Amino acid sequence: MPRLAYDLHIHSCLSPCGDKDMTPANIVAMAKLKNLDVIAVTDHNSCRNCPSVLKWADEYDIIAIPGMELTTREEVHVLCLFSELPAAMEFDAYVYDKLIKVPNNEQIFGSQEIYDADDNLTATEPYLLINASNIAFDELDKLMEEFSGIYIPAHIDKNSNSLLYNLGFIPDQARFKTAELASLERYQELAALHPYLIGCRIISDSDAHYLGYINEAENFIECKARSRKSVIEALSGMQ
Repeated sequence: MPRLAYDLHIHSCLSPCGDKDMTPANIVAMAKLKNLDVIAVTDHNSCRNCPSVLKWADEYDIIAIPGMELTTREEVHVLCLFSELPAAMEFDAYVYDKLIKVPNNEQIFGSQEIYDADDNLTATEPYLLINASNIAFDELDKLMEEFSGIYIPAHIDKNSNSLLYNLGFIPDQARFKTAELASLERYQELAALHPYLIGCRIISDSDAHYLGYINEAENFIECKARSRKSVIEALSGMQ
């Protein structure tokens, strides 16, 4: 089976905390330089730079998975990933409707830039994207089934905006098959406290906001094929 080097948590300049150099073309070019096989650009509560990312990924022969880093009602960060772009954009519209609308102050939070397929700036998002949405964590299993995606609790070992820090536990009804750790060194400790994690695939990503922070080819996932669908299946426990 193909063994693919991945980084599935990267922010573009659409995230207010993302550097202005984090345009879709620059992200994909840096991923190519770092010998990554598969990436996901996961901006806060938005997928709107994903179309451009996928276009550039095709040119550089990289698998790009459309996604976002959703902030739930409980302010838990969750990676939502999709095998098909239309599903991601439908989910984007759903989340935008559920987002608490607060005007973005670029002087404080930074700009939120949207790029076209030629990597040209075409628009800025006026509402702050790092706010919580009106989507509860326990809604995600149903929502991902509806939108044909998967969800991965993000950086669960961090002491802010994480499932284990904000909620303090893994809900009994949760059905996620993959969890993300910022540091794999804490896996044994967390698995002892939360046995649910023993049955999960554990990944670690860069959460990059700057080009230089995108991961090197150091983390790998085995898939049946070199495709977005196969990566999603592996992350969802279907392989």
